[in-house]
Amino acid sequence: MTMHASGTFDVKLTPQAAEDGDAGLGRMAIDKQFHGDLEGTSRGFMLSSAATVVKGSGGYVAIERVTGALKGRKGTFVLQHSGTMTRGTPLLSVTVVPDSGTGQLEGIAGTLTIKIDNGKHSYVFDYTLPETP
Repeated sequence: MTMHASGTFDVKLTPQAAEDGDAGLGRMAIDKQFHGDLEGTSRGFMLSSAATVVKGSGGYVAIERVTGALKGRKGTFVLQHSGTMTRGTPLLSVTVVPDSGTGQLEGIAGTLTIKIDNGKHSYVFDYTLPETP
């Protein structure tokens, strides 16, 4: 059965030094604090296109490890992001990496939707977990 979790999160993106030959690519460290049904933190990295020839277009990929409690169940899992922006229109997929769950979150699967409204970040997480013994 699919379950739902929601809440807000704070995010800090820290630019990382570019390597030679990485013109047009940006790298950032990700630090998040989740609130609501998911209470915890995450750390990860993002690789993004710094600019394209068309304003409002670009893309990014990211991986982050979430550590905390999801509706009281403690553990970790990994989220994989794949996002594009086509002339200002976003398309984003954030998915739990299969078999990345640990502790009481072992076996977790699902997708996370990120919403940004007036600079405030929130999430809706649709997921499945095995029954607890």
